[in-house]
Amino acid sequence: MSSFTTHNFSGEKALIRVDFNVPIKDGKITDDTRIRAALPTIRKVLQDGGSVILMSHWGRPLKDIEKKPHLTLADFSLKPIVAHLSQLIGTDVQFAEDCISDEATQKAAALQPGQVLLLENLRYHKEEEKGDAAFAEKLSKLGDVYVNDAFGTAHRAHASTAVIAQFFPAGKKMFGLLMEGEVKAAEQVLHSAQKPFTAIIGGAKVSDKIMIIENLLEKATDIIIGGGMAYTFFKAQGGHIGNSLCEDDRLEMALDLLSKAKAKGVCIHLPQDSILADKFAADANTSSAINQEIPEGWMGLDIGQMAVDSFSKVIKDSKTILWNGPMGVFEMDKFQHGTKAIADAVVAATHNGAFSLVGGGDSVAAVNKFNLADKVSYVSTGGGAMLEFFEGKELPGIAAIKN
Repeated sequence: MSSFTTHNFSGEKALIRVDFNVPIKDGKITDDTRIRAALPTIRKVLQDGGSVILMSHWGRPLKDIEKKPHLTLADFSLKPIVAHLSQLIGTDVQFAEDCISDEATQKAAALQPGQVLLLENLRYHKEEEKGDAAFAEKLSKLGDVYVNDAFGTAHRAHASTAVIAQFFPAGKKMFGLLMEGEVKAAEQVLHSAQKPFTAIIGGAKVSDKIMIIENLLEKATDIIIGGGMAYTFFKAQGGHIGNSLCEDDRLEMALDLLSKAKAKGVCIHLPQDSILADKFAADANTSSAINQEIPEGWMGLDIGQMAVDSFSKVIKDSKTILWNGPMGVFEMDKFQHGTKAIADAVVAATHNGAFSLVGGGDSVAAVNKFNLADKVSYVSTGGGAMLEFFEGKELPGIAAIKN
């Protein structure tokens, strides 16, 4: 692990890669979770007597402008974040209109201890996503120390997340507190999980989760499968799933996964029943059925009570829990019960001493919706990054600091 907590930033300019890719509507931030997650790292540098230069991306400006010519770079500016960030930190945040301009260089050079500078969107430059070394070197000259605190982009080999680290010596490149926490939690689950270790995998498609399930077959004792992806397994086994979501080209894959799990002694838990809808809508008529016997014209949009009871028992008996993906369409009130019940079971297990890690956009959205985020061990800020970590891939943003 990096030496961020023991490093003294007094008199140093810390160049921090943050993930401020937050939702902004009509110039207003609608969810500042990612900004707040970076505050402990920023505050530590300032308290030490250092100054802070923040760099982040926001959206995909060059790609989106190409598709929608009415958009301009100004539509992707980080400027709307300045006032809110100033308020959170308690000091006026300066802003540079471009991340590698003369203005950015001059403002960075003039920073005094306790001051903060936010650079404009890194992705205004195509070199960022290309991982261009010359662009990374220009950025590196702005600070004395490089701190990567953007776990959400750790799986990207971009200039500011991976390439830039090579321009700093060993003691001057490190993870921030958020990144340290993310890596520590993920490594605890993947490499030193107490058994029983239950992975709860939900979401729409088997194809999206195939790699994570295969990798977890080497680690977990139990794998719970919920959400739309479960119906591909039932159809593969000859069940009738009505109009439920199904990947017909993945039926063999589903059977293969069940076979591999059996061979390794891993117990795969599929939901016995579902809450059904006659259409994909909040005002749909509802019913319930055993998952092998869903009538035509009906689709499963949530796990049923039998599944809730059996899944909850497995979870409550676990010592380590990884949750990635909801059990149903929890955004609609009629179909949120299963996901809420699983969240409650994870909370109960955590209360009884289990280590629980929740990650992936929808799972995080679910624990936030049900106000349970502070009742699990760790909530990850990185959807794609966490998924790739548990697929067994080396993340460029982590490797750049560690190697």
